[in-house]
Amino acid sequence: MLLGGHLMSPRRQSVTVTEPTGSDPVWCEEYGYGLGRPDGILALKYRSAAVLEFGESRQDFLHQLYWSPDGMLSIRYGARTQFVGHREAFWVHRAVTHEVRAADRQTVYRLCLREVPSALGGLRAGAVSVDQEAARLIQAIARPAQEESEALAARGRIMAGLGATTAEFVGHHATGTGVALTVARELSHDPGDAARLDEWAERLHVSVKTLQRDFEREFGMPYSRLRTKLRLSTSRVLLETQPVAEVARRVGYSSPSAFITAFTKEYGCTPGRYTLRES
Repeated sequence: MLLGGHLMSPRRQSVTVTEPTGSDPVWCEEYGYGLGRPDGILALKYRSAAVLEFGESRQDFLHQLYWSPDGMLSIRYGARTQFVGHREAFWVHRAVTHEVRAADRQTVYRLCLREVPSALGGLRAGAVSVDQEAARLIQAIARPAQEESEALAARGRIMAGLGATTAEFVGHHATGTGVALTVARELSHDPGDAARLDEWAERLHVSVKTLQRDFEREFGMPYSRLRTKLRLSTSRVLLETQPVAEVARRVGYSSPSAFITAFTKEYGCTPGRYTLRES
């Protein structure tokens, strides 16, 4: 388990929290493999009832990775706030103070490591890419009855599947495949970006048709639908602490009424009722 910032006894265990308090999870499962060794890993799996908050903290002995398969994460470190979603995770080097928030009924995985993945050397904190196999293995090792040797092998593959991403890509030349993912990552970081599809295509030096096709192939939906889903998913994280008008502005809606209409259509209740339900 994690005690005083150290990876302690080499064992696996599951801890269930039945009554959440404030931002506490509904439950937290904890799985440790090779604990106490440089190549050990501690995997924690959380499920939220209301907004789940990992309050401002720092870990002086362990590096950490936060990833959610089903929603956006709101990240704050230093004076910077950003959002992470769509095949990304949040990487935090040890001794970096940070805060992470997730929306209601969202699963969050948190990995604690002693070693830094080779692709993330020099990165103190920020969004990182997670390939599909690494995402699958994160979920696999946070389950009961995993053999330690297999989990440690999975750890190596997870670390190899992480990559540094950049928030600045204007001028980047793409070839078609993967351009929609590039746009989705940028929208994840700033859901309020009002750029049209043709503007993204111009920035990426591809045709609008190429970008349209890539969105359908990559996400099974057009750009406008993906942007709406990202905006509304992000709004759920923000509504707990910010008024509706500010959330609407932050995620890119021209007016609170437009935001309320879109939110109600997506979730079946107004933002105000949603906040009351989660309080």
